[in-house]
Amino acid sequence: MNWNLEGLCVKGLYMGEYRVSGKVTLSRIAYGGAVQHFVSLDKPLNILGGAVKRDSGERVIVEHKYITQVSSR
Repeated sequence: MNWNLEGLCVKGLYMGEYRVSGKVTLSRIAYGGAVQHFVSLDKPLNILGGAVKRDSGERVIVEHKYITQVSSR
């Protein structure tokens, strides 16, 4: 799998634990060599009983090792 997933739709685990899906707006190599993807959410994310909320369209960072599925749409 190519490390640059910009423009592709992905599914993965935010913070290694919470399922997210959306479109990658930016892929980058972080300090230390890890690859990170900025994912624009296609569904809202509600974690810890509402303590952490992200609306559709907001971005979260998902590490490459937590990407579980990649598609072109």
